[in-house]
Amino acid sequence: MAALDLLGRRWSLRIIWELRDGPVGFRDMQARCGGMSPSVLSTRLRELTEAHITAADADQRWQLTPTGHDLLRAIEPLQAWSDNWAQTFTE
Repeated sequence: MAALDLLGRRWSLRIIWELRDGPVGFRDMQARCGGMSPSVLSTRLRELTEAHITAADADQRWQLTPTGHDLLRAIEPLQAWSDNWAQTFTE
């Protein structure tokens, strides 16, 4: 339930998704997640870091930890399901 609570918070999954291809700086992350306030981004990054899902690198860019990559692999089936589900609206 703790994982669902963390991942259910607004923007948490989006942040994880945006980090899937590598490190992203704070401002770039904010731009990728248009509409997210800096304070919410800071809070989510702190929460995800406390959960060992994200970490800042030496250049202060955010990245997934090994645990974060494990989580990303765990939710990949949800992406596949989502793609199939979205196709039902375009047929």
